[in-house]
Amino acid sequence: MAMKELKSKAFWRAVLAELVGMTLFIFLSIGAAIGNPNNDKPDQEVKVALTFGLAIATLAQTLGHISGAHLNPAVTLGMLVSCQISLLRGIFYILAQMLGAAVASGIVYGVRPENTSALGLNALNNITPAQGIGVELLATFQLVLCVLAATDKRRRDVMGSVPLAIGLSVCLGHLTAISFTGCGINPARSFGPAVVLNDFTNHWVYWVGPMCGGVAAALIYDFLLYPKMDDFPERIRVLVTGPPTDYDVNGTDDPPAVEMMSK
Repeated sequence: MAMKELKSKAFWRAVLAELVGMTLFIFLSIGAAIGNPNNDKPDQEVKVALTFGLAIATLAQTLGHISGAHLNPAVTLGMLVSCQISLLRGIFYILAQMLGAAVASGIVYGVRPENTSALGLNALNNITPAQGIGVELLATFQLVLCVLAATDKRRRDVMGSVPLAIGLSVCLGHLTAISFTGCGINPARSFGPAVVLNDFTNHWVYWVGPMCGGVAAALIYDFLLYPKMDDFPERIRVLVTGPPTDYDVNGTDDPPAVEMMSK
């Protein structure tokens, strides 16, 4: 069954969408973070937070129908734990996200202003790694929880724009966490600048915190806040083979019915 998914054009289009989306996301957001190196005032944090949030909202609207627009390994892991994507798709999504982040960081590094040495590299600001994990975990938790709740097919009360809601969640996470950790809440976003600058100081914090936050959000939403146990066998099938697609029904190769997601 995994081989069937690998042979699907829709699968590879979705992986490509994650690669393209992540490249655009990192270029836009990191560019905003370093675009004015002389501005160390609080309004710079607002500018960066809004850019991250607007970028995610825009890309979720643009690519959500193709890949779900996860654009974040923590979101992908949360969707995997929630059994909404297959293990194979989750692995390829994360690899594509990391590659896109590295490519975009390299592009930003090449076009950055001459007086700028930074690249939006995440760093702890006078806090311990344990504290950094806590901040990253909670900031990512609220993001993945928002993604799961906003895209839950069982809901009938959702009004407004789902991509905008997710973008605002990303913005909120940055407004809170920038002063503490630089705000990762996205391991691929942290990986890109780290690999280009070859600086992995405390880099593990930006994987452990967000990934644990994504897993915790999926478990708490699915088993405590809004349990859905009646379809457990179907969810396990999705984990192994992926969600049903038009390919399974009529032999076409239309994109999979993955709901709109984000970082």
